[in-house]
Amino acid sequence: MRDRYTITERLDQGGMAEVFRGVAESIQGFKKNVAIKRILPSLTKNQKFVSMFLDEARLSLYLQHANIVQVFDISKTPDNAYFLVMEYVDGCNLKALIERQKQRNKRIEPAHTIYLMIECCKALNYAHFLDNPETNEPLNIVHRDISPPNILLSKNGEVKLVDFGLAKANSQIESTDPGVVKGKFSYLSPEAASGIDVDHRADVFAVGIILWEMFTGRRLFFGDTDYQTVELVRQARVPSIAAINPEIEPELEGVVRKALARDPDDRYQSAADLGDALAQFLFSRRMKVTARDIAGLVRDTQMELMRKRSAEPKESIIDALINDEVAKLTSLVPEHEEGDGEGGAGSQSLDPKEFIDTAGWVSDFGIDVPSSAIPRPDAAKAAPPRKDGGGAARPAKKDTSPRPPGRGVAPPAGHNPEDGLSAMLEPDKTGLHKNTGGNGLLLVILLLLVVGAGVGVGIFLFR
Repeated sequence: MRDRYTITERLDQGGMAEVFRGVAESIQGFKKNVAIKRILPSLTKNQKFVSMFLDEARLSLYLQHANIVQVFDISKTPDNAYFLVMEYVDGCNLKALIERQKQRNKRIEPAHTIYLMIECCKALNYAHFLDNPETNEPLNIVHRDISPPNILLSKNGEVKLVDFGLAKANSQIESTDPGVVKGKFSYLSPEAASGIDVDHRADVFAVGIILWEMFTGRRLFFGDTDYQTVELVRQARVPSIAAINPEIEPELEGVVRKALARDPDDRYQSAADLGDALAQFLFSRRMKVTARDIAGLVRDTQMELMRKRSAEPKESIIDALINDEVAKLTSLVPEHEEGDGEGGAGSQSLDPKEFIDTAGWVSDFGIDVPSSAIPRPDAAKAAPPRKDGGGAARPAKKDTSPRPPGRGVAPPAGHNPEDGLSAMLEPDKTGLHKNTGGNGLLLVILLLLVVGAGVGVGIFLFR
């Protein structure tokens, strides 16, 4: 009988998956904290991403080492959501630890840095030379994404590698396309940055980068753009550590430089060799470092992280899941729908300044029309009569120019906007004409024409 899993909080989210903290409860009632990793819903229809996710699951099931996060279960829901149930590491990652020390204007002590990387080398060497338990064939695993976020530290001082999502092995069902660069750009090896085939020595190079950065407190390969970063990695020019941090002895810097050799053949040929070189330096200097020293740093970092979380708005897991669903729904609606004049999802709301009051038109025409009979602005086709600069009303010319949705407004029902004369002669309730400017002059001209025509007719008849 499989365990029943309950999600309790969201821990992190990356470009391919999100991680939750959960509880696994067996049928006997035993409970265990676990980490549940789910592929992002937006990627479930992308078979390539799903294949990479399953590759991580298959590889992780083979990996059983004290310095590697263990995978307990793989599951899939009816709606094609994929999950990994993993060991929960109560602590922080190396990135958070480094940032906490920077906040205190300190660097992690060289001895502590060396200890952390020795533990990482143990995990890497195990994975690099692991055989398939069924066929006894080498799996040839390469992590390809060794970076501070993927190095977890428990509050007991344990060091564990996580996330073999970009790992390369013979058991992969999704092979890497030629020339494709995978992994975080700042922690690539020169051969990976060039898009050529890599082996386990690429992980050795990544450990060298982390060592350099922890000793100096600076980033080694970090350009203004991703392209610049990749170019820096390809060149593999390593500045002097001693010039930045005089506490680092030449022998220790020599170890780091060998790990960062541009040519893989000039590097340490295994993670075990790098780990031995680091351990030799510790022993030769009679430096004592244990998990207890790391535990103290982790707990301090945990307290700081908890303080920051307590200052953030509270969000229950139910709220988080609801927000996820809302985000998925809204992402399906296009932001703009061109040509939609019906006020749909892609239309824009009317600006109050652009709204035209039709009541003024009614009074200008001298017609008493109920407000319910006035068409809304977004339903009209023709442009109404308007007042010119002199203030005299005149018939509106038919506007054939295109208008944005909601801008055209129709005149009152029953009125013909083309009939300007009827508009000017239409009496109001008092029997008086509303327009006495240019319209009155026109009436005088008409009357004179009528009188003149009558005089002409009279002269003709009485000659």
